[in-house]
Amino acid sequence: MEDFDYLGAGEVYLDSACQSLRPRAVIEAVNDYYTKHNSCGERVKYKWGVKTDEKVEAARDAMLKYLKLPKRKYNTSFALNTTYGINLILSQIRKGAFAKIMTSEIEHNSPFLASIAFAQRTGVPREVMKRNKDGSIPLDDYDFDRAVVVVNSASNFDGRKLSNIKELVKVVHKAGGIVIIDAAQTLAHAVDVVRGVEADAIVTSAHKMYGPSLGVIVWRDDLMEKLEPLWLGGGMVDDVKKDEYLLSAEGKEHRYTRFESGLQAWGEIVGFGAALKWLEKVPKSTWRDFENNYTELFDFLRSSEKVHLVNTMANPTMSFYVEGVDSHLLGSALSRENIMARTGYFCVHYYLDHVLGLPPLVRFSLGLHNRPKDIEKVKNSLGKLLK
Repeated sequence: MEDFDYLGAGEVYLDSACQSLRPRAVIEAVNDYYTKHNSCGERVKYKWGVKTDEKVEAARDAMLKYLKLPKRKYNTSFALNTTYGINLILSQIRKGAFAKIMTSEIEHNSPFLASIAFAQRTGVPREVMKRNKDGSIPLDDYDFDRAVVVVNSASNFDGRKLSNIKELVKVVHKAGGIVIIDAAQTLAHAVDVVRGVEADAIVTSAHKMYGPSLGVIVWRDDLMEKLEPLWLGGGMVDDVKKDEYLLSAEGKEHRYTRFESGLQAWGEIVGFGAALKWLEKVPKSTWRDFENNYTELFDFLRSSEKVHLVNTMANPTMSFYVEGVDSHLLGSALSRENIMARTGYFCVHYYLDHVLGLPPLVRFSLGLHNRPKDIEKVKNSLGKLLK
């Protein structure tokens, strides 16, 4: 595929759940920023800055359009990554605004650790919810009264999706709570799970969406009422006096600055805008090939008696261990075959290690760059290793 023509012959990249490869259009957009309009966004009036502002604003709008959320109610802000974005929100929630914090057992450490820190800082109780095999939360089992709920929309080890996400948001809002969605594993390959879902915040990483290394926070206007500004700096204020300041976010036009203290990663934001354009133009045939690829690989793994899959259904992300084989050694052996895959617990230590009691795993996570020949190579190489 010409979008990823820099991949060497025989190289198979299976770590898209960590970060996807970047298509040429994204790389060129970032290079254009640094070579054609390198400038401080939202601060200057010269023509380079005007061009940067236009592209950054277009990226903000494109993200809302991608999620099918109304600009009159939602904002797009940028951060370092998903982890940073979740912590940025939780650290600024007003003390006493909520009665508890809730997360689920299959979370990445991003929301899991942040929810622990929130409970310790505020003194509110914390609850870890069960997730069903289909990824849904058994809503009738929990009391969401004035709760901060921080959960993923898709798991990063087996891809199971939060299938009742709309019902969750409705129930939590009715109970006076808020919902923060970790969408890092959803927006590249399963965006329909969260499209149109009016959560209070949807946090993701551009580098899992074929974009540069960047965090993205999409948030509702009324979330600001629950926050106390703690992270402050340049670009966030309209006026500063000796002992007081006026936040730009007090007006609708620049509300996105609420989470953007200091100079932003303008080149990466421009590149993210290009990634969104690229994703919207991916042909249906490529999506069909993508589904066939991960289904074929899932079926192959499931067919081996030595392979123990965590997945219960085919998904672009699949985790497993091989009976009697150390997963880290297996990962190294695959690397010698030019197959790049992740090993370990993938920042889900609590559930994979302490709940399920599994050994370290191997994770294959496919992307739109993978081709049928990649799947054949993995099957042949892993087949030889299993023997």
